[in-house]
Amino acid sequence: MRVGVLTGGGDCPGLNAVIRAIVRKGVQEYGYEFTGFRDGWHGPLKGDTVPLDIPAVRGILPRGGTILGSSRTNPLKAENGVRRVKENLAKYEVDALIAIGGEDTLGVATALSDEYGVPCVGVPKTIDNDLAATDYTFGFDTAVNIATEAIDRLHTTAESHMRVLVVEVMGRHAGWIALHSGLAGGANAILIPEQRFDVDQVCAWVESRFKIRYAPIVVVAEGAMPKDGDMVLKDQSLDSFGHVRLSGVGEWLAKEIERRTGKEARTTVLGHIQRGGTPSAFDRWLATRFGLHAIDAVRDQDWGKMVALRGTDIVRVPLRDATTQLKTVDPRLYTEAGVFFG
Repeated sequence: MRVGVLTGGGDCPGLNAVIRAIVRKGVQEYGYEFTGFRDGWHGPLKGDTVPLDIPAVRGILPRGGTILGSSRTNPLKAENGVRRVKENLAKYEVDALIAIGGEDTLGVATALSDEYGVPCVGVPKTIDNDLAATDYTFGFDTAVNIATEAIDRLHTTAESHMRVLVVEVMGRHAGWIALHSGLAGGANAILIPEQRFDVDQVCAWVESRFKIRYAPIVVVAEGAMPKDGDMVLKDQSLDSFGHVRLSGVGEWLAKEIERRTGKEARTTVLGHIQRGGTPSAFDRWLATRFGLHAIDAVRDQDWGKMVALRGTDIVRVPLRDATTQLKTVDPRLYTEAGVFFG
């Protein structure tokens, strides 16, 4: 059997660990051969491949990014996209495809599997941790650690100058990174997409900290929205999956805080720093286990499934269950963090 492997969507730490586990177990235990497709769904759409064997995956466990490359290519919107994908899979004698990605990448895998009969297995990947059907996605833990370290560092400079520091983190329409890093980093306010925020309340929290000679840190998710107004965006352009490029709320909020309180406020946008660099030990562990179980699903010809973490167990769930709706922050978890606001 020849198995194709691709990594799509935004890159994140742990992708190489998945690739390594898939190839190592697939070759050593099942005698499979592998073809890597470059740059997400661009690879099978254009027939852009790279050899994938054990020598190719040596030493990649601690490396961030992906040796296969990634993109936000959507073959379902390309001219004759599905036909071209199927023709290239046949051309390279690929019998099954493992798609490693988030909501969009796995959404394409779902359609190809359910509607067009392409044998697909999915592996969940996103720093946003917003995929339903799995407790955690790899990449999330590393992103939270990076954001938490940044918040720790910002506390000292904020206190030195007695200014407000607004930290904008990623997460799109889910507030997991903001909630986890904000709580771990001792933020004085955490703003998430699931709960519209009141700017006056944020300003009240800020002023209460200054009263005790403490410089406040406000952590805001890129998709958070004020109660009175719409999502703040710097860029209105859309990607091939129809998503806007989020960012801008941090800068907007800092200006509002400064205008309303008279206190100096600065913004730090962590952006793609959260995606890069060495994966955490947890993300290496989770990504490796996902890879091992994904190749087992191929062996069992259990198509249309995604590997998922439930507790400490790796299970298989229908791809469609993982991509139908986003996993967002439970209001009860946000209420817990509210104890530390202000």
